Amino acid sequence: MNHLSSLYEQLLRLPTSLPGPGYFADQAKEVVFSMKGAVALICAAASLQSCSSLSSSSSSSSSSTSSSQHHNGQYPSELPYYGLSPPFYPTPVANGTSSSRWSSAYQHALALTSQMTLLELQNLTRGFPGPCVGNTGSIDRLSIPPLCFYDGPSGVRGQELASAFPAGIHLAATWDADLMYRYGRAVGAEYRGKGVNIALGPLAGPLGRVAKGGRNWEGLGSDPYLAGVGMGRIVEGVQGEGVIATAKHFLLNEQEYRRRWGQDAPDGEGHAISANVGDRTLREYVWPFMDALRAGAGAVMCGYNRANHSYVCQNSKLLNGVLKTELGFEGFVVTDWDAQMSGVASANAGADMVMPRDGFWGEKLIEAVKNGSVAEERLNDMATRVLAAWLYAGQDDGTYPPVGVAPGGQLPDPVDVQADHADLIREIGAAGTVLVKNVNGTLPLTQPKFLCVYGYDAIVKSTPWENPDRYGGGYDVNRGWTTFNGTLITGGGSGSSTPPYVVSPFEALSHRIRKDRGMLRWDFHSASPSQQYLNADACLVFINAYASEMSDRSALSDAFSDDLVLNIASWCSQTIVVVHSAGIRLVDPWISHPNVTAVLMAGLPGQETGNSLVDILYGDVNPSGRLPYTIAKKDSDYGHLLNPSTGQEEEGGDPFFPEDVFVEGLHIDYRFFDRHNITPRFEFGFGLSYTTFSYSDLNIYVSVAPGVVEEETTMMPSLAATTRFAKFPDPDTPIIQGGHPDLWETLFVVRCRVENSGGKYEGREVVQLYVGIPASKDEEEEEEDKETPVRQLRGFKRVGPLAQGEDGEAEFELTRRDLSVWDVEMQQWRLRRGKYKIWVGASSRDLRLSGTFDI
Repeated sequence: MNHLSSLYEQLLRLPTSLPGPGYFADQAKEVVFSMKGAVALICAAASLQSCSSLSSSSSSSSSSTSSSQHHNGQYPSELPYYGLSPPFYPTPVANGTSSSRWSSAYQHALALTSQMTLLELQNLTRGFPGPCVGNTGSIDRLSIPPLCFYDGPSGVRGQELASAFPAGIHLAATWDADLMYRYGRAVGAEYRGKGVNIALGPLAGPLGRVAKGGRNWEGLGSDPYLAGVGMGRIVEGVQGEGVIATAKHFLLNEQEYRRRWGQDAPDGEGHAISANVGDRTLREYVWPFMDALRAGAGAVMCGYNRANHSYVCQNSKLLNGVLKTELGFEGFVVTDWDAQMSGVASANAGADMVMPRDGFWGEKLIEAVKNGSVAEERLNDMATRVLAAWLYAGQDDGTYPPVGVAPGGQLPDPVDVQADHADLIREIGAAGTVLVKNVNGTLPLTQPKFLCVYGYDAIVKSTPWENPDRYGGGYDVNRGWTTFNGTLITGGGSGSSTPPYVVSPFEALSHRIRKDRGMLRWDFHSASPSQQYLNADACLVFINAYASEMSDRSALSDAFSDDLVLNIASWCSQTIVVVHSAGIRLVDPWISHPNVTAVLMAGLPGQETGNSLVDILYGDVNPSGRLPYTIAKKDSDYGHLLNPSTGQEEEGGDPFFPEDVFVEGLHIDYRFFDRHNITPRFEFGFGLSYTTFSYSDLNIYVSVAPGVVEEETTMMPSLAATTRFAKFPDPDTPIIQGGHPDLWETLFVVRCRVENSGGKYEGREVVQLYVGIPASKDEEEEEEDKETPVRQLRGFKRVGPLAQGEDGEAEFELTRRDLSVWDVEMQQWRLRRGKYKIWVGASSRDLRLSGTFDI
């Protein structure tokens, strides 16, 4: 035993190559050093050939090559980082108790796995070559087909006769839960039509913590509540078509810089960035995933990054503790492509499937089971979870379409899955367009006879198909782009879309001006067009801001585009600026120019971009889009949340172990601006309309049962008496997928009236509800250290359309979760005692009504 202990100590000083960094951080405290346990741990750590359960293979080289090399002969010690992510073992064995549907799926899945050999079980836990971006193995004797995984969140990428939907950030800007569901349903229908079993979306990781984050555009806004509603409704829609939705990236994947081993690192060696968070902050990023799980998500994808110095695909706290225990996840965890950094560690920490090949598993996983490093029960649970998700989706009934995708997208007889989705794409494109400036009724246009069109974003890029899987350009060319040389409809990377066509703004304007027998003049490329058309009714300037996976944005604006706007505005008294952007785009160089009379933040609207825009410009659709993030006046207003972390902000940081400490806690985006009393240019939730709306009649009710409220206890706009609820959810109630059932119970209902008080235009108003949760005693005593934001979004409703003088009701249900904070000592959601504040308004700062209630 002394010899083994000595060997163990020596191993701790060696680079943990194949088990991967952070393995002992999660494992060591849980190991009982019996002779067998010591040997198993040593074999796992050293990858000894005699144990061979984790020996390297060529198929896993992309995720581990640098792990097998030495940095100047030796890696720095990992010992200082062990245990920073608390261990949580073993992996909970799922059993389908969340619902009768899950129960039925598990009964069938267990009946199948009980007949399988170890080889057949591991066939379901790994990827194989095939027509899809990810393909599992099949078990023909049990009629289990290979399962097909495909990108991305906004449609089937890289395939013929499939639609290009608006990006997630554009959908979020609609603030419309019904459109989010219809979006999910349409995307799901196209995946099903192509025979794809598992759609790789939707996405709430990143949440949008970093203003320049390269993948923020794929997500659903910089607020966990807004993103959570989007995640839940999209999952509901996708899985309503019988397709398994994949909620990603779990968790804390908030930047592209150093997101993977070796990426952007000195000499190409060094760990991925570690997102270091406390327990309460962690739940803020978990929040949207709770909604996805409650809606029935069958898969969750873990990312490339580390959390508290443990890679998230082998982080037992996140996978076993939070996802599978606290949230009761019944489905399976799949790694991002080549994100697996260990074999035994990832298996025991709760990963269920590795993609795109066998990684550190395959035959090595079978050997790990045989030598006791991984329990056979764990392998059974992996395969059972995969099958249960497949059965839960109903894909075993013999009617699921055959796979209709292929590398490069070219098949002899491609399946057309577009249906009538162009109409929905056009509707969402307009609904997510945000009007942020409109002086003296510049918009809507009223049958103009003469329009000038300027800017590179007005037309389609001339050569966008160098990479048929990456519209506009792949990673080999798009790194560092600040703008896109053509109208921007999607960002770059695996989450991008590949449109069957693009209706450019100029094309749509041409059709409309021809209908009105007017005329156009245009210049798409000049920075300062020399010709001035003084008889023009208006000048439209089209610019954009690009972002892509693999790199974060270098800037939130660019000089060429800003100068173009100023050059046109110098002579054109009605300059309308249209900005297609993959996230935040600063506008202060020209926003206050007197000749810039209207500005539209037009997002990433998908293939119908021009039609959606013209619908807004001409007033066929009254804009109701709202910003899903905050636009500051200047870069520095975002503070340390402007740029991705270099990983070395902390004094004495080691570049080999980069880390980003989330010192802001819950205060990102608008909550950061609120906390530091910074006035934004355009706040979160902001957007204008062609009409105006008035708010009235705020009422707060206690909910006594689903759909039933105690109206007699109400005093407008505040409750007359203190209402009593238990501090914590009932500990005797079993957890189901999505979290404790009590968290989803409605405690209060808030209602108000909204009236179209403007002129002749009918329109929709996005009514927003914000909650102020009482501060803790410590926060009250130390004002500067407040952890609880001043206000947090907890409801929204797109009301209308309302004609002039017409009113409608906005109703909001406040659940226990909405009103709770994570208690780090009790490790549970807690209702605080005290006075809760309620605000209802048109944005996070335009608050029209207020009230209170006591708990």
